[in-house]
Amino acid sequence: MKPFHLFVLAALVAFGCNGPLVGNPQPAVESIDFAIAIHGGAGTIDRDMDPDLERAYREALEDALRFGYGLLEQDSTSLDVVEQVVRRLEDDELFNAGKGAVFTHEGTNELDAAIMDGATRGCGAVTGVTTVKNPISLARTVMEASPHVFFTGSGAEAFAERMGLERVDPEYFFTQRRWDSLQKILKREEGTVSETGKHGTVGCVALDRSGHLAAATSTGGLTNKRFGRVGDVPVIGAGTYADDATAAISCTGHGEQFIRNTVASRVSAMMEYKGLTLDEAARVVISKVLGPGDGGLIAVGRDGAIALEFNTEGMYRGAADSSGRFEVAIWE
Repeated sequence: MKPFHLFVLAALVAFGCNGPLVGNPQPAVESIDFAIAIHGGAGTIDRDMDPDLERAYREALEDALRFGYGLLEQDSTSLDVVEQVVRRLEDDELFNAGKGAVFTHEGTNELDAAIMDGATRGCGAVTGVTTVKNPISLARTVMEASPHVFFTGSGAEAFAERMGLERVDPEYFFTQRRWDSLQKILKREEGTVSETGKHGTVGCVALDRSGHLAAATSTGGLTNKRFGRVGDVPVIGAGTYADDATAAISCTGHGEQFIRNTVASRVSAMMEYKGLTLDEAARVVISKVLGPGDGGLIAVGRDGAIALEFNTEGMYRGAADSSGRFEVAIWE
């Protein structure tokens, strides 16, 4: 090797290909061991909300977030965490899922849920259930105890009975606030196609210490819904998706738009095939693929990054990770 080439090689070794090894060191990137995000629905959320009600929402979000964070801190799997957190939200009548589900045109409560394991891309979903206390647990049972993905109505109920899941009388889901919302819409209703009220969902996404991702979503659908309408929540790839190679995503909003645009899986695909970061992919989908006011999503990436994107007035949401981040918000 010529002397000049030896000099260049020595310089590269001493200084590194991108400059000196000393003088201007790059800031260290803190590693995220685990992360979690939750939502309680997106839409037109009144900024003049009663202060006591706003406080109740924030406390409920914080409670669910702390619960999930604690499970991750104790090395629970992401799949267990998202199921247990969503169960907690289903049991809280503030949210449109489980106990707080809205009413159909016929005055019943029809519940949908889905769950997905990012490690295997195994998934389970149910729609139109009326007596299962925690639909998210039924969705997980579909994933783990059947060769199928999606059960509906009476079939889902029969499967729940066979598998021994907790059942309740339909009266369990009655709440006066949701009933009053239905009555207001019925009084305004005209024509043959009914008016529907927009209400949210609940969801949780998580990354555990083993690097596995999971997503879970649950909803009571739309107030005054008719004709067996099904939204995006139980549609894998539309409202719920998880893949260890990219991210876990849970959506909330105008379900038809999320189905048409396969929103949850689109975020993952943009990361996988276009090389976008989680934040970039979530922002593009919410701001450019969907229309204003369509809704939002929460997501956790394989590296622990968290995205909380929405194009509505507000979204009940929270996020936490092992670095110390912990926050809940509605409008801000």
